[in-house]
Amino acid sequence: MSNSADSPQGPVRRFSWRPVRLLTAAVFALAGLIFVTSFNTAKGTDLRTDDSLLRLSDLIRQRSDKNGELEESTSAVRSDVDTLAQRDDGLTRAEDAKLKALQQSAGTDPLAGSALTVTLDDAPPNARAAPGYPEPQANDLVIHQQDLQAVVNALWQGGAEGIRVMDQRLISTSAVRCVGNTLILQGRVYSPPYKVTAVGDQEKLKKALADSPAIQNYQLYVEAYGLGWQVDENESVTLPGYSGTVDLQYAQPVG
Repeated sequence: MSNSADSPQGPVRRFSWRPVRLLTAAVFALAGLIFVTSFNTAKGTDLRTDDSLLRLSDLIRQRSDKNGELEESTSAVRSDVDTLAQRDDGLTRAEDAKLKALQQSAGTDPLAGSALTVTLDDAPPNARAAPGYPEPQANDLVIHQQDLQAVVNALWQGGAEGIRVMDQRLISTSAVRCVGNTLILQGRVYSPPYKVTAVGDQEKLKKALADSPAIQNYQLYVEAYGLGWQVDENESVTLPGYSGTVDLQYAQPVG
């Protein structure tokens, strides 16, 4: 036991790292790291408004415009090639007729006739639920991929001889896909309203639309939230021939 001369003057307070102090120090260190990283990345520019940082939607739109230009160029070249090939192809009339029928079936030749045009559109920005329906969620007010696909499938089922979505002819390998609230079709991007035009027997086409369970479900949203739906009869319409590439794109194993 120590005497008073050996004892320190009062208790000695030892410095210790408590959890709260550790957390505070970690927060300040992380804040400093974020500040330094942000400074080095921005280099004095505004990261939110720097015009050099294109949004993904802008890039997609640019690619869409470029694809449109390439399609026009491809179509012109293909027309020249077809003209040269038909000048002296050595085929008989029967063989020419068979080739023409195949081109019509493939959708590479223009197609004229009576048609139906179906227009689908998003609901108005201020859309509210009709009496008896729950208030809409965001997804209830926009056109989805399955809505467009349902219309295309029903028109094929109704005996359509050819279909155009927006300004493009569909062929057997065409895929109707939506990303967000935009349609991507054969490398091109479109915004609503979406127009689908089918050449064929108008009565059969209308019946196929009315009989489709998927479209019947869509009509409930038309009634409840004001999604756009319009069917127009056209006495004479000419669908363009498909002018894009016909090469199949498929995955290949690596290694």
